Amino acid sequence: MDAYDEDPGVRSGPGGSVGARLPEGSPADPASPTGTDATGGVDPAAGEEPDGDRGGQAARAAGRDEQARTATPQGPAGPGGATRPVTAAGPGAPVLPPSGPRTGVAALSPRYQVAAAAVVAVVAVAACVHLLMVFLSLAPANTVTKQHGKAVEEWVYPEFEQNWKLFAPNPLQQNIAVQVRAVVRTKSAGLRTTGWTDLSAQDGAAIDGNLVPSHAQQNELRRAWDFFTATHSADNRPVGMRGSLSEQYLRRIVVMRLYRTSPADGVIQRVQIRSSTTNVQPPRWSGERVSDKPVYRVLPWWTVTADEAAGGVK
Repeated sequence: MDAYDEDPGVRSGPGGSVGARLPEGSPADPASPTGTDATGGVDPAAGEEPDGDRGGQAARAAGRDEQARTATPQGPAGPGGATRPVTAAGPGAPVLPPSGPRTGVAALSPRYQVAAAAVVAVVAVAACVHLLMVFLSLAPANTVTKQHGKAVEEWVYPEFEQNWKLFAPNPLQQNIAVQVRAVVRTKSAGLRTTGWTDLSAQDGAAIDGNLVPSHAQQNELRRAWDFFTATHSADNRPVGMRGSLSEQYLRRIVVMRLYRTSPADGVIQRVQIRSSTTNVQPPRWSGERVSDKPVYRVLPWWTVTADEAAGGVK
């Protein structure tokens, strides 16, 4: 046993020389709480654990490292020495995954976005104007309708006409069929008069058994005839400014239908329209008796205009 082992108060100097005994509690005393030597440096042996506990020390160090990685990153110290957490935009913030691809209008280039916005604006303005025109056509007479009544009628009639027949106390109890015949100039420059074509029967055949019939098949011809009868007297004379408009509307429809459904071997020169009205028969248990013979209303011959005769309304 050497001198170091014999007396813990004596330390070996450089080269293995034995130094003087130091008093207890001195800075170089191994038992001193400060663990510093005479020069003021930290003693490497101070606080060192035995070899048997080095594995536990490594595990605790690894745990501290893991806690440091998962903890909220801290920024520079603020006033009073308190640290501030680093925000997502600051240094050390976690990297966010990239956002998904843009869809819809946002995926368009700026030029097309401007075009889409312009289209939406035009549609919105047109919808507002249409609603305003329909409202003015149904509203009581006022200053606006007195000054711009003709413009309102031209916008609404006949396609957007509104009525209350759905809630009429006496619904229609008659079947009305619209029929037409025409004078056709053939390829040999001769004139030929066709037979009567039942346009209402064609619409009925197209609707029968059809789960989704078109609006034109259900209402186009019927509404055109209602528009005509509402603006003409019993002797087929126009009443008011809309009389001539209803004639033009009805004539264009029948000419278009003739060219579409019954292609003629020539050019249509004139057309004549009539209605066939038949009473709806009452049920068998009813004692009511009505006539089952059709009643005809025959209109005069109408000359077809040049654009209509050329098929411009097909």
